[in-house]
Amino acid sequence: MSYETIDLDIRDQVAWVTLNRPKSFNALNAQMAKELCDLSIRLGEDREVRAVVLTGAGDQAFCAGGDVQGFADNADEVSALLKEMTTYLHMAISRLAWMRAPVIAAVNGVAAGAGLSFVAATDLAVAADTARFTSAYTQIGLSPDGSSTYFLPRIIGTRRTAELYLTNRVLSPAEALDWGLVNQVVPAAELTETVEALAGKLAKGATEAHGMVKKLLLMSPNDTLESQMERETRGIAALGRTADAREGFDAFVNKRKPEFTGS
Repeated sequence: MSYETIDLDIRDQVAWVTLNRPKSFNALNAQMAKELCDLSIRLGEDREVRAVVLTGAGDQAFCAGGDVQGFADNADEVSALLKEMTTYLHMAISRLAWMRAPVIAAVNGVAAGAGLSFVAATDLAVAADTARFTSAYTQIGLSPDGSSTYFLPRIIGTRRTAELYLTNRVLSPAEALDWGLVNQVVPAAELTETVEALAGKLAKGATEAHGMVKKLLLMSPNDTLESQMERETRGIAALGRTADAREGFDAFVNKRKPEFTGS
């Protein structure tokens, strides 16, 4: 797979996805949205991929949001352009959210607008101590996209989400950690090593079980207690038939480390 705005490197069953428009602070344009959509479908179909890392090229930005210069250059058609971009972007986020492999955000710099949405939509997030987080949508007269109005209130609460959107407050890494937006903050020089270790651990785990965890968490805000418990019953029963569950049982009984295959 080859893309113009994204770099993809799959190694040791981990897909490293790098938003690669560093001169534009990895801002999202129509081409990147289309490529993310295509990539998300392909990764979801690749049984060898057992973890995904999303990061940005360079050391300044994870993703600075939408390509505002492109919006300005196409002001007369910007409504249609935004519809096209969000169609592809939202499909990409949906596919990544529902795929079995855990998705980690390695936030190497500014995460604004859609960049903030990416962070919220991933399963785990590790930030460099040089990262910054902001909404910035209303700052240019737009409203949020990229799933952030779904995920952010569930992660940080409605009041704090409203504050980000309405005031365009900039969060430091320490504040993002305190709010629960990210799981960990590390020195910038240690970001890749830290995420590599985390992704490697996840890629060696019970991938079908990871996928079921993701599904249950996605559904829980919209379900009643009883319907969610029914989902839990169906999920754990289905996983009991997997090879990884049998391996997990045997490893536990024989007091050894399990060797999961993701099947």
